[in-house]
Amino acid sequence: MRGLRSLKTLINWPAIVKRKEGSSTIELAIVFPILLIMFVGTAELGRLFYTYNSLSKATKVGARYLSASRLAVNGTATEITNAKTEAKNLVVYGCKNRAVAPCSTASPIVNGLSTANINICDNFATPCSPVLAAGPVKYFRVEIQSFNYSAGTWSLATMTGKASSTFYFSLAPGTEMRSMQ
Repeated sequence: MRGLRSLKTLINWPAIVKRKEGSSTIELAIVFPILLIMFVGTAELGRLFYTYNSLSKATKVGARYLSASRLAVNGTATEITNAKTEAKNLVVYGCKNRAVAPCSTASPIVNGLSTANINICDNFATPCSPVLAAGPVKYFRVEIQSFNYSAGTWSLATMTGKASSTFYFSLAPGTEMRSMQ
């Protein structure tokens, strides 16, 4: 009897091979990790663009503030320093006076950004690298330096086993603007 059952199994072998009940689950198990990495990579790339765009807009705000400020061009040394400090606060916090209540508790526009990351130079007092051309027209350059884009909730470096510097690198946007004074 037992031999007859195994003989029937051998005869029905092609029918066993053709069964497809679990194939979609296996396909999902193969494709899901790839889709997950693609989704996380797309989200991280979007976050990178958002962060760079925020930093770029912030440098434009700082450069515009300096280009419209009379004190930044024609003021005393203290007034020029104060104008540049206010511009740095605008870039980092979105407001120029950190002593005023709404701004004193404000967080940076991008996590990890501080006024130490902001470099302000011009073509008449503080030299830039590369150098801004000297002349009767005065220019300001507001740059973000040494700001490293950091991993979010999902770290691609951890997921792929690559070095963190492969995915997360330094962002350095800057804006150069002519003084309107």
